[in-house]
Amino acid sequence: MNSFSVSRASRALDARRQTASLVGTCDAFAYLMFRIGEVAPTGATVLLLGETGTGKSVVAEAIHERSPQRDGRFVPVNCAALPPTLFESEVFGHERGAFTDARQARVGRFELAHGGTIFLDEVAELPLEAQAKLLRFLQEGAFERLGSPETRRVQVRVIAATNRDIREEVRAGRFRKDLYFRLNVFPETVPSLGARRPDIRFLTRHIVARFAQRIGRRIDHIPNDVIELLQRRSWPGNIRELENVLERAVIISHDGRLRLDSIEEPDVDLPATDALVDVERAHIRRILASVSWRIEGRYGAADILGLRPSTLRSRMRKLGIQRTTLASPHIAAN
Repeated sequence: MNSFSVSRASRALDARRQTASLVGTCDAFAYLMFRIGEVAPTGATVLLLGETGTGKSVVAEAIHERSPQRDGRFVPVNCAALPPTLFESEVFGHERGAFTDARQARVGRFELAHGGTIFLDEVAELPLEAQAKLLRFLQEGAFERLGSPETRRVQVRVIAATNRDIREEVRAGRFRKDLYFRLNVFPETVPSLGARRPDIRFLTRHIVARFAQRIGRRIDHIPNDVIELLQRRSWPGNIRELENVLERAVIISHDGRLRLDSIEEPDVDLPATDALVDVERAHIRRILASVSWRIEGRYGAADILGLRPSTLRSRMRKLGIQRTTLASPHIAAN
């Protein structure tokens, strides 16, 4: 087998299609970068959607780095990790004596992000009470520290992200409809690794170089059979899972050539015939969602999938793919 040269792959990368840790050349990736370029200069609120491990936080940072807020701080908040009782204190801050353990005043994340960007990761995990407080800030740009009557105002760009079907969360009454519409100014779906299989070659080079430098190991070549194996593998954990596999590979590689740990079975097996229909349906729906269900034109779903628009419509009818609309569940707004 010939080897895949790390340096050659590096030269092959289109520099216009990468920023920070975003690397790729496929159509789905090019469209994502196009959308980042569209929204970054505007300061608009962005809602990033997509599976776990697709790199939504990296996309959020890329938007910040290309925005008028780039000289300010990028402040991430993991909403899933904040207990409901601590959300207000962590995000909006508190004064000394506001509660039992508040021995001194604390600046919240929104104040820290003043002039910059706040990234609300896993925003759909917020309980309804916290959602109401977040909604008030998005509506008015104002808040009070816990234990203080003073209203504060900050200039912050908001980027939110979730791996949940947030429309379904609204229908089920677990996420406020009014907050959803406040966040959904510019929705964008970050494609899964399965939708970016051609990019696995470039992602592998990029990730291997990073881990090799970290542990002081030299990896000169990545064999083509390794790349082909990685491209055939299913990646339910997306780029995060690929990173884990490649970190182990770098650790066990000692002669300058990348060697994989035992990952061949069962992940590289192709799905059964019945499952292929489900895979195709899910893939087409994911691409459609990422382009707001636009079928024709440059960067339309048909263009990304490499199909004629008429062929894509025929496949959608055969697979029973229809665009769903957001219901209007009765959710009280404060």
